[in-house]
Amino acid sequence: MPLSTCTTTSMVIPHFTKNPKIGVVGKEEEENLSNECKGLIHSLPKEKGWRTPFIYLFQGFWCQPKEIQAIISFQKHFQARDSDVILATIPKSGTTWIKALTFAIMNRKRFTTSSKNHPLLTSNPHDLVPFFEYKLYANNQIPDLSNLPKPRLFGTHVPFASLQESIKSSSCRIIYVCRNPFDTFISSWHYINKVRPESLPPFPLEEAFNLYCKGVVGFGPFWEHMLGYWKESTERPEKVLFMKYEDMKEDTVSHLKMLANFLGVPFSIEEEEEGMIKDIAKLCSFENLKDLEVNKCGKSIKNFENKHLFRKGAVGDWVNYLSPSMVEQLSKVIEEKLGDSGLKFNVFS
Repeated sequence: MPLSTCTTTSMVIPHFTKNPKIGVVGKEEEENLSNECKGLIHSLPKEKGWRTPFIYLFQGFWCQPKEIQAIISFQKHFQARDSDVILATIPKSGTTWIKALTFAIMNRKRFTTSSKNHPLLTSNPHDLVPFFEYKLYANNQIPDLSNLPKPRLFGTHVPFASLQESIKSSSCRIIYVCRNPFDTFISSWHYINKVRPESLPPFPLEEAFNLYCKGVVGFGPFWEHMLGYWKESTERPEKVLFMKYEDMKEDTVSHLKMLANFLGVPFSIEEEEEGMIKDIAKLCSFENLKDLEVNKCGKSIKNFENKHLFRKGAVGDWVNYLSPSMVEQLSKVIEEKLGDSGLKFNVFS
Protein backbone atom coordinates (compact mmCIF):
# COMPACT_ATOMS: atom_id res chain seq x y z
CA MET A 1 0.00 0.00 0.00
CA PRO A 2 1.32 3.51 -0.78
CA LEU A 3 2.02 5.35 2.45
CA SER A 4 3.50 8.58 1.13
CA THR A 5 2.04 11.82 2.38
CA CYS A 6 1.48 13.26 -1.08
CA THR A 7 0.95 11.28 -4.24
CA THR A 8 1.26 12.65 -7.75
CA THR A 9 0.52 11.42 -11.23
CA SER A 10 1.89 12.55 -14.56
CA MET A 11 -1.26 12.47 -16.71
CA VAL A 12 -2.53 15.90 -17.72
CA ILE A 13 -6.14 16.40 -18.73
CA PRO A 14 -6.76 19.14 -21.29
CA HIS A 15 -9.54 21.60 -20.53
CA PHE A 16 -12.21 23.26 -22.62
CA THR A 17 -11.54 26.71 -23.94
CA LYS A 18 -13.55 29.03 -26.15
CA ASN A 19 -10.50 30.74 -27.62
CA PRO A 20 -8.98 29.96 -31.06
CA LYS A 21 -6.62 27.42 -29.51
CA ILE A 22 -9.44 24.91 -29.20
CA GLY A 23 -8.04 22.96 -32.15
CA VAL A 24 -4.71 22.64 -30.39
CA VAL A 25 -6.38 21.42 -27.22
CA GLY A 26 -8.31 18.87 -29.24
CA LYS A 27 -5.09 17.62 -30.79
CA GLU A 28 -3.46 17.30 -27.37
CA GLU A 29 -6.50 15.37 -26.23
CA GLU A 30 -5.66 12.65 -28.76
CA GLU A 31 -1.99 12.35 -27.81
CA ASN A 32 -1.04 8.88 -26.53
CA LEU A 33 -4.18 7.36 -28.02
CA SER A 34 -3.81 4.27 -30.17
CA ASN A 35 -4.74 4.56 -33.85
CA GLU A 36 -7.61 2.17 -33.16
CA CYS A 37 -8.94 4.41 -30.42
CA LYS A 38 -8.50 7.55 -32.54
CA GLY A 39 -10.53 5.96 -35.30
CA LEU A 40 -13.22 4.98 -32.84
CA ILE A 41 -13.37 8.47 -31.30
CA HIS A 42 -13.93 10.08 -34.68
CA SER A 43 -16.89 7.78 -35.33
CA LEU A 44 -18.71 8.51 -32.07
CA PRO A 45 -21.44 11.10 -31.43
CA LYS A 46 -20.05 14.07 -29.53
CA GLU A 47 -21.23 17.03 -27.51
CA LYS A 48 -19.53 19.98 -25.91
CA GLY A 49 -17.51 18.85 -22.90
CA TRP A 50 -17.54 20.30 -19.41
CA ARG A 51 -13.74 20.54 -19.14
CA THR A 52 -12.51 19.29 -22.53
CA PRO A 53 -13.50 20.39 -26.05
CA PHE A 54 -15.80 17.41 -26.53
CA ILE A 55 -17.34 14.51 -24.71
CA TYR A 56 -18.18 11.34 -26.63
CA LEU A 57 -21.02 8.82 -26.47
CA PHE A 58 -19.31 5.46 -25.94
CA GLN A 59 -21.30 2.28 -25.22
CA GLY A 60 -24.28 4.43 -24.26
CA PHE A 61 -22.54 6.80 -21.84
CA TRP A 62 -20.55 10.02 -22.17
CA CYS A 63 -16.82 10.13 -21.54
CA GLN A 64 -13.55 11.50 -22.84
CA PRO A 65 -11.00 9.97 -25.24
CA LYS A 66 -8.41 8.92 -22.65
CA GLU A 67 -11.16 7.43 -20.51
CA ILE A 68 -12.45 5.48 -23.50
CA GLN A 69 -9.03 4.01 -24.23
CA ALA A 70 -8.55 3.02 -20.58
CA ILE A 71 -12.04 1.47 -20.39
CA ILE A 72 -11.43 -0.58 -23.54
CA SER A 73 -8.19 -1.88 -22.02
CA PHE A 74 -9.98 -2.66 -18.74
CA GLN A 75 -12.68 -4.55 -20.61
CA LYS A 76 -10.11 -6.57 -22.55
CA HIS A 77 -7.66 -7.43 -19.80
CA PHE A 78 -9.17 -7.39 -16.31
CA GLN A 79 -10.10 -10.73 -14.78
CA ALA A 80 -12.25 -10.66 -11.67
CA ARG A 81 -11.89 -12.97 -8.69
CA ASP A 82 -14.84 -14.10 -6.64
CA SER A 83 -13.30 -12.34 -3.65
CA ASP A 84 -13.00 -8.96 -5.38
CA VAL A 85 -14.96 -5.93 -4.22
CA ILE A 86 -15.87 -3.27 -6.77
CA LEU A 87 -16.95 0.18 -5.59
CA ALA A 88 -19.04 1.86 -8.26
CA THR A 89 -20.37 5.41 -8.29
CA ILE A 90 -21.35 8.16 -10.64
CA PRO A 91 -18.92 11.08 -10.18
CA LYS A 92 -19.43 13.40 -7.20
CA SER A 93 -21.74 11.12 -5.24
CA GLY A 94 -19.58 10.03 -2.30
CA THR A 95 -16.83 8.10 -4.09
CA THR A 96 -13.99 9.12 -1.79
CA TRP A 97 -16.11 8.41 1.30
CA ILE A 98 -17.23 4.92 0.28
CA LYS A 99 -13.64 4.01 -0.62
CA ALA A 100 -12.43 5.08 2.82
CA LEU A 101 -15.27 3.30 4.63
CA THR A 102 -14.86 0.04 2.73
CA PHE A 103 -11.10 0.02 3.13
CA ALA A 104 -11.40 0.64 6.88
CA ILE A 105 -14.02 -2.10 7.33
CA MET A 106 -12.14 -4.69 5.30
CA ASN A 107 -8.80 -3.97 6.98
CA ARG A 108 -9.93 -3.39 10.57
CA LYS A 109 -8.07 -6.47 11.81
CA ARG A 110 -4.80 -5.20 10.32
CA PHE A 111 -5.17 -1.53 11.19
CA THR A 112 -7.10 -0.34 14.22
CA THR A 113 -8.79 3.03 13.99
CA SER A 114 -6.53 4.32 16.76
CA SER A 115 -3.35 3.27 14.96
CA LYS A 116 -1.06 6.13 14.02
CA ASN A 117 0.01 4.01 11.06
CA HIS A 118 -3.46 3.60 9.62
CA PRO A 119 -3.13 3.94 5.81
CA LEU A 120 -6.04 6.38 5.64
CA LEU A 121 -3.98 8.85 7.66
CA THR A 122 -1.16 8.86 5.10
CA SER A 123 -2.79 7.86 1.80
CA ASN A 124 -5.71 9.27 -0.10
CA PRO A 125 -8.58 6.75 -0.42
CA HIS A 126 -8.15 6.77 -4.21
CA ASP A 127 -4.63 5.40 -3.79
CA LEU A 128 -5.84 2.63 -1.51
CA VAL A 129 -8.79 1.71 -3.75
CA PRO A 130 -7.60 2.52 -7.29
CA PHE A 131 -9.83 3.36 -10.21
CA PHE A 132 -9.78 1.01 -13.18
CA GLU A 133 -10.15 3.82 -15.71
CA TYR A 134 -8.13 6.58 -14.01
CA LYS A 135 -5.21 4.66 -12.57
CA LEU A 136 -4.83 0.94 -13.28
CA TYR A 137 -5.54 1.02 -17.02
CA ALA A 138 -4.74 4.68 -17.70
CA ASN A 139 -1.70 5.81 -19.70
CA ASN A 140 -1.69 2.66 -21.84
CA GLN A 141 -0.93 0.49 -18.82
CA ILE A 142 -1.87 -3.17 -18.55
CA PRO A 143 -1.17 -3.93 -14.89
CA ASP A 144 -0.45 -7.35 -13.44
CA LEU A 145 -2.99 -7.58 -10.60
CA SER A 146 -2.62 -11.30 -10.01
CA ASN A 147 -0.35 -10.94 -6.99
CA LEU A 148 -2.51 -8.49 -5.07
CA PRO A 149 -3.70 -9.98 -1.76
CA LYS A 150 -7.32 -10.92 -1.29
CA PRO A 151 -9.73 -9.26 -1.14
CA ARG A 152 -8.80 -6.84 -3.88
CA LEU A 153 -10.62 -3.48 -3.76
CA PHE A 154 -11.22 -1.48 -6.93
CA GLY A 155 -13.19 1.61 -7.89
CA THR A 156 -14.98 2.65 -11.07
CA HIS A 157 -17.42 5.13 -12.57
CA VAL A 158 -18.23 2.77 -15.46
CA PRO A 159 -21.94 1.89 -15.83
CA PHE A 160 -22.94 -1.67 -14.97
CA ALA A 161 -23.55 -2.72 -18.59
CA SER A 162 -19.97 -1.80 -19.54
CA LEU A 163 -18.19 -3.52 -16.65
CA GLN A 164 -15.70 -6.20 -17.65
CA GLU A 165 -17.66 -9.40 -18.27
CA SER A 166 -15.91 -11.43 -15.56
CA ILE A 167 -17.10 -8.92 -12.96
CA LYS A 168 -20.71 -9.54 -13.95
CA SER A 169 -20.37 -13.32 -14.22
CA SER A 170 -18.26 -13.96 -11.11
CA SER A 171 -19.32 -13.91 -7.47
CA CYS A 172 -17.40 -10.71 -6.72
CA ARG A 173 -19.38 -8.07 -4.86
CA ILE A 174 -20.33 -4.63 -6.14
CA ILE A 175 -21.16 -1.71 -3.88
CA TYR A 176 -22.94 1.16 -5.58
CA VAL A 177 -23.47 4.59 -4.06
CA CYS A 178 -25.55 7.31 -5.68
CA ARG A 179 -26.63 10.76 -4.59
CA ASN A 180 -29.73 12.79 -5.33
CA PRO A 181 -29.33 14.33 -8.82
CA PHE A 182 -29.72 17.90 -7.51
CA ASP A 183 -26.72 17.73 -5.19
CA THR A 184 -24.75 15.61 -7.65
CA PHE A 185 -25.12 18.32 -10.27
CA ILE A 186 -24.06 21.15 -7.96
CA SER A 187 -21.08 19.16 -6.68
CA SER A 188 -20.04 18.33 -10.27
CA TRP A 189 -20.33 21.94 -11.36
CA HIS A 190 -18.23 23.21 -8.46
CA TYR A 191 -15.61 20.52 -9.07
CA ILE A 192 -15.31 21.26 -12.77
CA ASN A 193 -14.75 24.93 -12.07
CA LYS A 194 -12.02 24.05 -9.57
CA VAL A 195 -10.10 21.87 -11.99
CA ARG A 196 -10.39 24.24 -14.97
CA PRO A 197 -7.27 26.37 -15.58
CA GLU A 198 -7.34 29.77 -13.91
CA SER A 199 -6.92 31.33 -17.35
CA LEU A 200 -10.38 30.12 -18.36
CA PRO A 201 -13.66 31.66 -17.26
CA PRO A 202 -15.93 29.62 -14.97
CA PHE A 203 -18.22 27.14 -16.68
CA PRO A 204 -21.66 28.82 -16.50
CA LEU A 205 -24.17 27.15 -14.21
CA GLU A 206 -26.99 27.42 -16.74
CA GLU A 207 -24.95 25.84 -19.52
CA ALA A 208 -23.83 22.97 -17.29
CA PHE A 209 -27.39 22.47 -16.06
CA ASN A 210 -28.83 22.17 -19.56
CA LEU A 211 -26.22 19.59 -20.51
CA TYR A 212 -26.88 17.69 -17.29
CA CYS A 213 -30.62 17.53 -17.94
CA LYS A 214 -29.85 16.17 -21.42
CA GLY A 215 -27.70 13.49 -19.80
CA VAL A 216 -24.48 14.96 -21.20
CA VAL A 217 -22.16 14.65 -18.23
CA GLY A 218 -19.26 12.34 -17.46
CA PHE A 219 -20.47 8.71 -17.34
CA GLY A 220 -24.05 9.92 -17.78
CA PRO A 221 -26.91 10.09 -18.42
CA PHE A 222 -27.14 9.95 -14.63
CA TRP A 223 -30.47 8.12 -14.75
CA GLU A 224 -29.08 5.33 -16.95
CA HIS A 225 -26.10 4.94 -14.62
CA MET A 226 -28.31 4.67 -11.54
CA LEU A 227 -30.87 2.38 -13.15
CA GLY A 228 -28.26 -0.09 -14.36
CA TYR A 229 -27.02 -0.79 -10.84
CA TRP A 230 -30.50 -0.38 -9.29
CA LYS A 231 -31.98 -3.06 -11.53
CA GLU A 232 -29.12 -5.44 -10.79
CA SER A 233 -29.41 -4.83 -7.04
CA THR A 234 -33.11 -5.73 -7.08
CA GLU A 235 -32.52 -8.88 -9.12
CA ARG A 236 -29.28 -9.98 -7.42
CA PRO A 237 -29.05 -8.33 -3.99
CA GLU A 238 -26.26 -10.72 -3.01
CA LYS A 239 -24.25 -9.32 -5.93
CA VAL A 240 -24.96 -5.59 -5.79
CA LEU A 241 -25.53 -3.47 -2.70
CA PHE A 242 -27.27 -0.21 -3.65
CA MET A 243 -26.89 2.69 -1.20
CA LYS A 244 -27.83 6.36 -1.21
CA TYR A 245 -25.50 9.06 0.00
CA GLU A 246 -28.25 10.89 1.89
CA ASP A 247 -29.28 7.76 3.79
CA MET A 248 -25.65 7.06 4.69
CA LYS A 249 -25.24 10.58 6.05
CA GLU A 250 -28.43 10.33 8.10
CA ASP A 251 -27.60 6.99 9.74
CA THR A 252 -23.96 6.13 9.12
CA VAL A 253 -23.70 3.42 11.78
CA SER A 254 -26.58 1.35 10.40
CA HIS A 255 -25.19 1.61 6.89
CA LEU A 256 -21.73 0.55 8.03
CA LYS A 257 -23.28 -2.55 9.59
CA MET A 258 -25.14 -3.20 6.34
CA LEU A 259 -21.92 -2.72 4.40
CA ALA A 260 -19.94 -5.09 6.62
CA ASN A 261 -22.65 -7.74 6.40
CA PHE A 262 -22.72 -7.50 2.62
CA LEU A 263 -18.94 -7.83 2.46
CA GLY A 264 -19.06 -10.98 4.56
CA VAL A 265 -17.19 -9.41 7.48
CA PRO A 266 -19.96 -8.45 9.93
CA PHE A 267 -19.15 -6.56 13.08
CA SER A 268 -19.12 -8.75 16.17
CA ILE A 269 -21.05 -7.88 19.31
CA GLU A 270 -17.73 -7.11 20.98
CA GLU A 271 -16.71 -4.74 18.20
CA GLU A 272 -20.03 -2.93 18.45
CA GLU A 273 -19.76 -2.65 22.24
CA GLU A 274 -16.22 -1.32 21.92
CA GLY A 275 -17.48 1.43 19.61
CA MET A 276 -15.57 0.25 16.55
CA ILE A 277 -18.35 1.19 14.10
CA LYS A 278 -18.50 4.74 15.39
CA ASP A 279 -14.70 4.91 15.36
CA ILE A 280 -14.61 3.90 11.69
CA ALA A 281 -17.33 6.44 10.91
CA LYS A 282 -15.27 9.14 12.63
CA LEU A 283 -12.01 8.12 10.96
CA CYS A 284 -13.67 8.27 7.53
CA SER A 285 -15.82 11.33 8.16
CA PHE A 286 -15.74 14.20 5.71
CA GLU A 287 -14.35 16.52 8.36
CA ASN A 288 -11.52 14.18 9.35
CA LEU A 289 -10.50 13.27 5.81
CA LYS A 290 -10.56 16.90 4.69
CA ASP A 291 -8.24 17.94 7.53
CA LEU A 292 -5.58 15.31 6.81
CA GLU A 293 -2.43 16.67 5.24
CA VAL A 294 -2.39 13.95 2.58
CA ASN A 295 -5.76 15.18 1.31
CA LYS A 296 -4.61 18.79 1.15
CA CYS A 297 -1.85 18.10 -1.34
CA GLY A 298 -0.87 15.65 -4.05
CA LYS A 299 -2.81 14.23 -6.96
CA SER A 300 -4.37 10.79 -6.66
CA ILE A 301 -6.69 10.94 -9.68
CA LYS A 302 -4.93 11.93 -12.89
CA ASN A 303 -3.77 15.54 -12.52
CA PHE A 304 -6.58 16.60 -10.19
CA GLU A 305 -5.49 17.93 -6.82
CA ASN A 306 -6.70 15.99 -3.79
CA LYS A 307 -7.82 19.18 -2.04
CA HIS A 308 -10.55 19.63 -4.65
CA LEU A 309 -12.15 16.31 -3.66
CA PHE A 310 -13.47 17.87 -0.46
CA ARG A 311 -15.88 20.82 -0.63
CA LYS A 312 -18.90 20.54 1.72
CA GLY A 313 -20.18 16.99 1.63
CA ALA A 314 -23.54 18.44 2.61
CA VAL A 315 -27.06 17.30 1.75
CA GLY A 316 -29.37 19.89 0.16
CA ASP A 317 -26.78 22.48 -0.89
CA TRP A 318 -28.49 22.69 -4.27
CA VAL A 319 -31.16 25.01 -2.82
CA ASN A 320 -28.52 27.76 -2.75
CA TYR A 321 -27.94 27.61 -6.50
CA LEU A 322 -30.94 26.41 -8.52
CA SER A 323 -33.79 28.68 -9.56
CA PRO A 324 -37.43 27.52 -9.26
CA SER A 325 -37.56 26.89 -13.01
CA MET A 326 -34.39 24.78 -12.83
CA VAL A 327 -35.84 22.77 -9.95
CA GLU A 328 -38.99 22.18 -11.97
CA GLN A 329 -37.01 21.16 -15.05
CA LEU A 330 -34.78 18.66 -13.26
CA SER A 331 -37.72 17.31 -11.25
CA LYS A 332 -39.50 16.53 -14.52
CA VAL A 333 -36.43 14.74 -15.86
CA ILE A 334 -36.14 12.64 -12.70
CA GLU A 335 -39.82 11.73 -12.73
CA GLU A 336 -39.74 10.85 -16.42
CA LYS A 337 -36.58 8.75 -16.23
CA LEU A 338 -36.89 7.16 -12.78
CA GLY A 339 -40.63 7.35 -12.10
CA ASP A 340 -41.54 3.73 -12.75
CA SER A 341 -38.34 2.17 -11.38
CA GLY A 342 -39.04 2.38 -7.66
CA LEU A 343 -35.87 4.45 -7.17
CA LYS A 344 -36.80 7.62 -5.26
CA PHE A 345 -34.95 10.58 -3.75
CA ASN A 346 -36.33 12.76 -0.95
CA VAL A 347 -34.67 15.93 -2.18
CA PHE A 348 -37.33 18.30 -0.82
CA SER A 349 -37.45 16.99 2.75
